[in-house]
Amino acid sequence: MYPYQYPYSYPYYAYPPISNYYMIPNDRSMSNESDYAVNFWPYTNTQSDRNTVLKDYGKEPFVVNINQATKHNNTFRTAIWTGNHLQVTLMSINVGDDIGLEVHPNIDQFLRIEEGQGLVQMGDAKDQLYFQKRVYDDDAIMVPAGKWHNLINTGNRPLKLYTIYAPPEHPFGTIHKTKADAIAAEENHHE
Repeated sequence: MYPYQYPYSYPYYAYPPISNYYMIPNDRSMSNESDYAVNFWPYTNTQSDRNTVLKDYGKEPFVVNINQATKHNNTFRTAIWTGNHLQVTLMSINVGDDIGLEVHPNIDQFLRIEEGQGLVQMGDAKDQLYFQKRVYDDDAIMVPAGKWHNLINTGNRPLKLYTIYAPPEHPFGTIHKTKADAIAAEENHHE
């Protein structure tokens, strides 16, 4: 048998070399070829994505590569869109840290893990967290209104996720660089 016989008659590449990446079709006019030289599959994004500042774009039409934005976020919480009925925030939870046990009486919440791993806990009371599940990249978590919940980073790198609140939970433009900042803001909000 020859070294490159079926089923692997050629060297195996997870991402095969792309020789003509300038020819990738797109729906925008490019000012020059170098625009695409740094942007080829599987890392395709637009010039506007590279220049997107992580801030609240509230109530205006907005498009973002949520995966990239989430992975590039290094704050505990940054709201990137706050509307009348929905809010999207990015989060980065440090190794060994957690979101903090909380409940939202009138808010449903959706969380999606983009990078890392953790343990999600939910229940009807602070001391009755009967639901526990390990979560990983690409897992989605749905938290019904009125459920106590927490998400703990059990991995060895920051846990990167985004969350959607319906209706919004935090004031427009919320940025909490650290968990301590978030706790302080919550204490001031409830006074």
